[in-house]
Amino acid sequence: MTTTDTAWERLVAAALLGTDRRPPAGARGAEAASTLLDAAARHTLRRRAGLRPGPAAVPPEPAPHDPRPALPEAARRRLDHLLAGRGAVPAAGRRGTAPDLAELLPQWLALAGERGYKAPPAALPALLDAARARTDLRPRALAFAGPRGVWLARLNPEWRFALRGGAGGALPDPGDEEAVRKLWEEGLFAERVALLGAVRAKDPAAGRALLATTWAGERAEDRLMFLDSLRAGLSAADEEFLEAALADRSRNVRATAAELLSALPGSAFAGRMAARALTCVGLDRTASVPTVVVEAPHECDEEMRRDGVAAVPPAGRGERSWWLGQLVEAAPLACWPARFGGRTPEEIVALPVADDWQPELHAAWCRAAVRQRDAAWSRALLGAPSTPPATGPGTSSLAERAQLLSTLDPAERARWVAAFVAAHGLSEAFQLLGVCTVPWAEPLGEAVIDALDVARDAGSYPWSFSGVMGLAERCLSPDAARLLASSAAVPEAEDTSPGAGAYWSEAFQRLVATLDLRARMRAELDGPPG
Repeated sequence: MTTTDTAWERLVAAALLGTDRRPPAGARGAEAASTLLDAAARHTLRRRAGLRPGPAAVPPEPAPHDPRPALPEAARRRLDHLLAGRGAVPAAGRRGTAPDLAELLPQWLALAGERGYKAPPAALPALLDAARARTDLRPRALAFAGPRGVWLARLNPEWRFALRGGAGGALPDPGDEEAVRKLWEEGLFAERVALLGAVRAKDPAAGRALLATTWAGERAEDRLMFLDSLRAGLSAADEEFLEAALADRSRNVRATAAELLSALPGSAFAGRMAARALTCVGLDRTASVPTVVVEAPHECDEEMRRDGVAAVPPAGRGERSWWLGQLVEAAPLACWPARFGGRTPEEIVALPVADDWQPELHAAWCRAAVRQRDAAWSRALLGAPSTPPATGPGTSSLAERAQLLSTLDPAERARWVAAFVAAHGLSEAFQLLGVCTVPWAEPLGEAVIDALDVARDAGSYPWSFSGVMGLAERCLSPDAARLLASSAAVPEAEDTSPGAGAYWSEAFQRLVATLDLRARMRAELDGPPG
């Protein structure tokens, strides 16, 4: 033990025993305690000064180069503002007239991504924090952060989520067979899912072949996720692989394989399901009015179970109706016109259905139209937008109508929803608005603004339409701000519910401010490079 260590031990002993029992050298009484502390301070300084430096830590590798162009200066400042305001807690009560920056950040990231900009290095920590807090931001935030974001995420455990999805340039080029094979065999599950999606997007056959190399050894839950990735680029070339998956030991894998095969109307699977469905549903021409008759299956045999038909229904569902629905939704819709005497989808849907089978049959046709992306059948099942939902030709479910609308092209979808809003107002339209392309086309935007004006004039309170207002802030075209000037004015007198006019004015002012800010965001991103 060195002299220095011995002296330190004496100081420690004096502190533990007390200066009355072991006073420091040359000190007695009241001065002993301060003398001890002074000696400890001097000794500590000597010990620290005498420490030998340890080996230098290995510095991290330099951040990779990101070749994308930098943001325009105005857009960079806007990003800082959005990131700083994303976590602001709104005051209790009214929201006020200021735009919600947290809801504008996703739109800003989408616009920046469309233009191919890279994230400013100084903004990466806040951007990764935002992506950590909101999973809905992650795909766009990580793509914008790019390879430097992934590099930075390796240095902070709180950002490790950025390393799991293979985002921001971490995936190998799908054409690099060796790198793809290595990551597929050695990567984390989320990296493998992202890799399969990337390969599948570039070359569907290569993606399917990659999956086949390890399919037999994958866990059931992983097989399910991997199989779901075949939806992108699904074609007849995938039929053989999916047919083999019908014999999988996992029920969920079998069901997903069956669903994917039913989206291929020309597949052998679709033919088998059509044959079964056609024996269950037909036309009674002897009735005074041609009527659809249904004879649901009496059993779920082994062949049906092999083709993915679930034998046990959910609680509250009858077995026969459960089996019927699965057969009809998996049958190609092209088989029905011939079965019904050459009738069109509209004419088939309009036929009466005997014995209260209409809800089950039409719901199955709705699922088939969505799965097969059949716009003609979707139009027939949607019916006229002016028809009340409860009496529509195909379905009274707004969720099903929203799914049917997704099969139509964006312009037709917007026109249909605009007419629905004009006929029924906004209270029934929220789900339908959510499937329309952003920004909303002019007829739809005008219909929503008109319906909000009607609701205000009718004396409704604006918080009853807060969901639609939030959608309008995100989805209306910024050009629609010109239509809102009169709505945003504060009323001189209120003839409706007390206080409602001021609230409506505030909500419209916030809507105008948000649309104005969205227009400025776009202009800033289109500005000169920074």
